[in-house]
Amino acid sequence: MKVKLFYSVLFLTVFLFGASNSFGQDNLIIKRPGKADVKIALNAYSFTKPLLNYSKNRSGEKMSLFELIDWCAVQGFDGVDLTGYYFPNYPELPSDEFIYNLKKYAHTSGIIITGTGVRNNFADPDPANRAADVKHVKEWIDVAAKLGAPVVRIFAGPVPSGYENKWDEVAGYMAESIKECADYGKEKGILLGVQNHGDFLKTADETIKLVQMVNSEWFGVIVDTGYFLTPDPYVDIEKVMPYAVNFQLKESAFGAASVVPIDLERIMEIIKRTGYRGYLPIETLSKLGGNKARKQAEQAAAAAAGTPNTTSGKKNQGGKAAKEVASKATQAATSNKASAERSTTVEKKSGYDPYTAVPVFYKKVKAAQKAAFGE
Repeated sequence: MKVKLFYSVLFLTVFLFGASNSFGQDNLIIKRPGKADVKIALNAYSFTKPLLNYSKNRSGEKMSLFELIDWCAVQGFDGVDLTGYYFPNYPELPSDEFIYNLKKYAHTSGIIITGTGVRNNFADPDPANRAADVKHVKEWIDVAAKLGAPVVRIFAGPVPSGYENKWDEVAGYMAESIKECADYGKEKGILLGVQNHGDFLKTADETIKLVQMVNSEWFGVIVDTGYFLTPDPYVDIEKVMPYAVNFQLKESAFGAASVVPIDLERIMEIIKRTGYRGYLPIETLSKLGGNKARKQAEQAAAAAAGTPNTTSGKKNQGGKAAKEVASKATQAATSNKASAERSTTVEKKSGYDPYTAVPVFYKKVKAAQKAAFGE
């Protein structure tokens, strides 16, 4: 009788513990009321060159953040994502006067500030460097709170040399740093979002695993539609949608170098199917560095295959999971390359003009939005 009672209690304990964990993970999935709905915003990175020229007082065409807001209003955007790089003297913090003037100007212009973002590298194995980035993210959370931006965008960072097949180890210390930032964000009422950027986070599974490791309702995903290094990025986009806190809608799902246009109808179908309600900040890019994703995929494949790394000269012993990820990344890169080769027109990187590229893409996105939502 005692034995039966012992096993009954043990079973109940295991069941409740498992249910508790399951429910905890469910809490990370964002519950959205009503039907799916989107508004179109602009990510400031689309104008990176003129914005940097202004903020760093460099020669060439210039644009201030205030002028960017003007431009968004004239074009008909609903919102703007004001990346931190373009604030005066970044990474130094802007004055309260500057923040509040910018906030007021956006409001009176009818432009919602949908988010902001920073430069960071939580993949760095040096604890001191990560601590410095944690400090910076926390400081920018304070900026976001004053600015009225609900989300701060962060990166995972590139895979550090010598850690090519140590994903779990890197993710472990990365999650600790992000958790500290997310906890601070909770205190300030600001969400933290990690952007899948084809670096440490190449797939939806990796991105979701990191979200679950951080395990904070104040941490989610900035869905970058152009940086999943997989054979079918649309599958990965849909997979991370339950954790989406903001977007970066790119012109191609296969990276900046690709001339294969993003399937906007499919994107809108994914949004409707997953019930996403929020902003779609679009981001157009020059072709400069557009082969970065392919190069990263090739490096990942080489590492998993056991080629010598640059630090030790020894072969990396890639596990099965690492090889599978690398294989998928290589397939995506190959698919991207083949698509580009089939195209008869390839834009020249020097020909990128945001004043032309952004309105063209915006019109396509608005048309897809109207077709999907009748707006």
